[in-house]
Formats: sequence, C-alpha cells, structure tokens
Amino acid sequence: MSWWSLLDRSRVAVAPSLLGGDLGRLADEVRDVEAAGADLLHLDVMDGRFVPNITFGPDICAAISRAATRPRDCHLMIAEPERWLERFREAGCDGLTVHLEAVGDPLPLLDAIRALGARAGLSLNPGTPLPPPGPLWEHLDLLLLMSVEPGFCGQSFQPVVLDKLAAARAYREREGLDFALEADGGVGPDVAGDLRRAGADILVAASAVMGQPDRRAAVATLRAAAEAG
Repeated sequence: MSWWSLLDRSRVAVAPSLLGGDLGRLADEVRDVEAAGADLLHLDVMDGRFVPNITFGPDICAAISRAATRPRDCHLMIAEPERWLERFREAGCDGLTVHLEAVGDPLPLLDAIRALGARAGLSLNPGTPLPPPGPLWEHLDLLLLMSVEPGFCGQSFQPVVLDKLAAARAYREREGLDFALEADGGVGPDVAGDLRRAGADILVAASAVMGQPDRRAAVATLRAAAEAG
C-alpha cells in the first residue's frame, strides 16, 4: 500500500511538521497549512525515552485527524512502538513510521502496521546505515531518512543524508520496489534541490513552513526549490 496512492507522484510532496507550529491552536494550524498546499501532515511523536523530549500522544493525533483532510504521517520516535501501533492507527494516522534503532527486528512491525490498514514506514538516524539488501525492503511503504538527530526542531541539516537517499533510490529502482523516500530535519529551500536530486519524494518541513508568516508562499518556495534541483 504505497504512499503513492495518496500523493501526486509527479512532484515532490511537502509535509509540514505540526510540531513547528502554534500548539495552542492546532486545529487552526492544520487548516492553515492544508490551505497553503501541504500534501500531507507530519506528526512528530516523542516519548522522552527514545528521544529526550515529549510531544504528541494518540489523543492529540486524534484531535488533529478530526481537523485534517490531508493524510497524516505519524513519525513514532518512541521506544517499544509495537505497544502503540493500534492506538495511533485508531487516532486516524494514515502512516506509522517506526525507528530502526528502537526495534530489534522491524519486519514484524511493518507487517503489523500494514495489517492495520496503514502505510508502513521505517526511519533511520543520520548515523545509521541503510539496511542490507533483503526482504525488509519489500515490506516498506516509506523510508524516512533523518538529516538531524531526532528529538528537537531547529537543528542544522546534515548532508550525510544525501548519499543515503541516492543509495536507497538506486536500490529501489534496481529491485523494482515502490516505497517513497522522505527526508526530515533542517529542510529548507537551500537544501531542497539537493534532496530532490538525491531521490527525496517527500520533504518534511518545520520552521521552513510552520515558522513562516505566509505558509502558502513558504510551501510554494520549498517545492519550487526542490523541483529546480
């Protein structure tokens, strides 16, 4: 169940991270970024264990889902994600992405996510190498490659992600697979072209969109920079 069934494959997708917005008015922020042209909404879930910060839980994700019309991409930066998959799916998340560093064997979790009717994603920290060739790749709907350390907004982009994106795209093409490639962390117009050229299909943006007074212009600028690349 590829993300492509929800997105326009012909262009780069922009996924604003709601964590970078005004958390006191989340419903308004959802409507604002959707009107600005967001392709999907990125929900950063942190538990204070896997990363040193705490953000959204299932109830907040459910409230976001009630206000949203775009797909919700739930990035689970949490320990023991297997305990929470059903709750976040029930909260209306269309995609559930777990971290390779947080699980022993991600394959059963990816299958469990798909069994819940959601898109199955796997995320890797900047220092984590790509998984070796094998069946794991065939169970991916999304590969999220971090270009900052997970846990906080506002960090500087780490260019190590570019080589990983290019290698993942080459593997996808060689094996005839259909997962989407997403980049998250320090993403702005200055690096969007490099990310797109390396293979990113989805760009997660916090301050580059949510931190701008004109979100419509910010989304358009980010997408144009990516496609120019």
